Amino acid sequence: MIHLSILPSDLDWHWLWLTVASFLAGVLNAVAGGGSFLSFPAMLSMRILPVQANATNTVALWPGQLTSVAAYRDDIRKNLRIALPMGVAGLIGGAVGALVLLNTPQMTFLHLVPWLLLISSSIFAFTGPVSRWLARRKGNIAAAHQPPRRLPVFLATMSVCFYIGYFGAGAGFLLITVLSLFGYEDLHEINALKVVSTTLANGIAVVIFSVSGKVVWPYCLLAMFVCAIGGYSSARLARRIPQPVLRGLVICIGLFMSAWFFWKQ
Repeated sequence: MIHLSILPSDLDWHWLWLTVASFLAGVLNAVAGGGSFLSFPAMLSMRILPVQANATNTVALWPGQLTSVAAYRDDIRKNLRIALPMGVAGLIGGAVGALVLLNTPQMTFLHLVPWLLLISSSIFAFTGPVSRWLARRKGNIAAAHQPPRRLPVFLATMSVCFYIGYFGAGAGFLLITVLSLFGYEDLHEINALKVVSTTLANGIAVVIFSVSGKVVWPYCLLAMFVCAIGGYSSARLARRIPQPVLRGLVICIGLFMSAWFFWKQ
């Protein structure tokens, strides 16, 4: 019989947790969003530095976003006039956010983690009320018949994409809210513009993190592969479980993780 004490120390429950969390993150990202609430703490549990954990998590989850670009390609073509500047805003904001993260001291970022998780969870929690408020406001916007100004949209998008490059959880809903506030009403148009900005913001962050050497590739590749499986297998789940239930689950996970890190500090 092999005694457990002779097994390598790395072969512990942290690997299992990373695998399960990555699978569930893929499922959540595909059907509701918020997968980082699970995958990022799982990366931290692998005993790597906080900045490396965030960089590795960003790289692992990014390929799943590319499928969204393909899904909205027709809507992106129809809105190139605003999609192009929003893509540039995504590149600039994402690059600056990623560079600021790389220059943030490890302990400073670790102390920010519970606050970032709390903020992201709060964003998800306000999804319902804000969406209903935007729906009521839509009639007034339509009556005004004023096309949104591109410069304010560009600056607001760049600010959100800075957050994406730095941490990013919940940023998709932030962009949807920003675009709605600026007068965009068509859901397909809003999602197409959101996908362009978030994909490019995360994409440039992925390049910066990879070149900087902050990505822990064994963990990244495992999470990337398992997350893709989770996203692919979530089609039936998305049809069976109501969206409010899924969003409630995401909020609970985020708040629990935030409380856990506050307690650990």
